[in-house]
Amino acid sequence: MPVALQNIFRFLLLVLIQVLVLNNIQFLGFINPYIYILFILSLPVRLPRWAALLLAFGLGLTIDIFSNTPGMHAFASVMLAFLRNPVINLFISIDEGNNPTPSYYTFSVGTYVKYVVFMVFIHHFTLFFLEAFSFVHFWLMLAKIILSSAVTILLILGIQSLNKK
Repeated sequence: MPVALQNIFRFLLLVLIQVLVLNNIQFLGFINPYIYILFILSLPVRLPRWAALLLAFGLGLTIDIFSNTPGMHAFASVMLAFLRNPVINLFISIDEGNNPTPSYYTFSVGTYVKYVVFMVFIHHFTLFFLEAFSFVHFWLMLAKIILSSAVTILLILGIQSLNKK
């Protein structure tokens, strides 16, 4: 399957799962899994930054429309796309002619897990800080970030473990 078609399918599938299933899961108001960010995390490494930013904005805006949140997911998604390549370069060096899609197979398992954990925490911190827009209830916000990130990370790593080379 061509990479573009695969990314379109991934975009649609993750948006549908997020909107129809995961947006309806809230455990005690602390756990909100956001697996739609797997789309941004799985974009090819050498994708131009402007393209990644536009795709992230479109994805975040789509989630915002269905979640009734005024631009919070769009901002957090664009932040994630903006920091994606520097974070990848922090954990692994990519050969010049290589354009891998981040996964267990292209990165090592440990490197991929660190990449996902770091990126999910960045996304969730940005999203939940925008939601609260205050440090008044810092400890509650921190608990929400940690719990939601843990569930999101487990879901993303579980989904990625189902993928074959």
